[in-house]
Amino acid sequence: MSHASAQQPPSGRSFHDRYAELVANPRHLGDSARLSELFRVNWQYVMTEFPEFATYVGYPGQNARWTDNSLQAIERRKRELQEPLAVVKSVRRDRLSPPDRLNYDLFRRGLEERIEGTRFKDEYLAITQLGGVQQDVGQLLAVMPTTSVGDYENMLARLNGVPPLVDQTIVLLGKGLEAGITPPRVTLRDVPDQIRGITPDDPMASPLLRPFAEFPPAIPASERERLTRAARDAYTQRVAPAYRKLYDYVTGTYIPKTRESIGMRELPDGPAWYGYRVRQFTTTSLSPDQIHALGLREVKRIRGLMDSVIASTGFKGSFADFARFLRTDPQFFYDDSASLVRAYRDIAKRADPGLIKLFGRLPRLPYGVTTIPSFMAKSQTTAYYQGGSLQAGRPGYFFVNTYDLKSRPKWEMEALSLHESVPGHHLQIALAQELDGLPEFRRYGGYTAFVEGWGLYAEGLGPELGMYQDPYSKFGQLTYEMWRAVRLVLDTGIHAMGWTRQQAIDF
Repeated sequence: MSHASAQQPPSGRSFHDRYAELVANPRHLGDSARLSELFRVNWQYVMTEFPEFATYVGYPGQNARWTDNSLQAIERRKRELQEPLAVVKSVRRDRLSPPDRLNYDLFRRGLEERIEGTRFKDEYLAITQLGGVQQDVGQLLAVMPTTSVGDYENMLARLNGVPPLVDQTIVLLGKGLEAGITPPRVTLRDVPDQIRGITPDDPMASPLLRPFAEFPPAIPASERERLTRAARDAYTQRVAPAYRKLYDYVTGTYIPKTRESIGMRELPDGPAWYGYRVRQFTTTSLSPDQIHALGLREVKRIRGLMDSVIASTGFKGSFADFARFLRTDPQFFYDDSASLVRAYRDIAKRADPGLIKLFGRLPRLPYGVTTIPSFMAKSQTTAYYQGGSLQAGRPGYFFVNTYDLKSRPKWEMEALSLHESVPGHHLQIALAQELDGLPEFRRYGGYTAFVEGWGLYAEGLGPELGMYQDPYSKFGQLTYEMWRAVRLVLDTGIHAMGWTRQQAIDF
């Protein structure tokens, strides 16, 4: 198994040399040509350094490797951010066409933002309840190609590469303890069960080996037996022991020493770190105080709309009574997970025909509705979207959570489906990938404010797609809009204003 740092760029020359040549420009390339070459070289660098990302986008040749997350590799990558920045600074922006100026501005902004962020030790937060080696490995293996023997050999290479990946994670977590940079302890309570959930005694019961339970017809029986045996050996001898080591470290050393505070302001350089994250995620210069005030205004506005919906139902009682009714009445819940998933698929089918009336172009990439894997469902959100890839022949997926069905009401399903699938995340992300003439960093990148803003906009298109025909579904849409507004208040309250967890719950 090799880590990304051992990989050479496709040309055989180092990325350092290729960047330096673009600055020196011995071939006397024009500014537009140099900019295009910079984008090409930098994309190869990103795909080489982050092979998991390469797998997701369908970039060839990287499927047997993991990102090198050693301390040395992380620091090297931080230093190397200066090399493409030197190239882009040497390009004369005033000589570029308007489209290239936009590409220039976006690329430079992204680099300078990442360089600014290198002062903060994000890498020490290597495990959270929503991500880390206890979740990311299984998620990646599940989307890898499975059409040839070579595809399965790549999976075996990655399975055998889990121990160094876990060791690097433990080193990063230990550095975080030394520096006082950890997640809040309360957020890590599900992590031990997540680790146990992927490492049952029976190798073939592990979600990590699920691809080896069913092979395509083109793979001969003899190869299936060999590959399955190799996967079981990798699991028994390398994967399971590595995760047991992680479990022992997390439960015995790490979690007991993590912080009890919950706000980023409590971390070293925390206020500056949070201010950076606010700018990064919103792409604005709004201060936490301004965002907090905006959230309070939005809460008030949306509450008025919710009160109007309640009045339209003829319900007798307070707002709290109505909310309790929606959370507890059996009519609003499914009794089995299959019915819940089937209902989400029906909503998606109802939305599809109306899209052509609203959008002049629709993506070619299809999408599916499926369930969040059981090993991560307990600590995951109600739903999420995972992008697909035309290059890899993989559809996008709208993942729905079937854990604890009594917390998955019917009245939220239409808004959630529109947000995660179409016309929300799938339509926007798949269309971006299919745009011709744009550099890869724009087709496969994104700004959270835009991506999630588009999802919220998509929820608002429900009436034009025949949704929200009953007041409960309309209330569900407003509930999600309120959720976003409340997050503006809570996030800034916790991380900038020192709110306690109980204050946030009470709000």
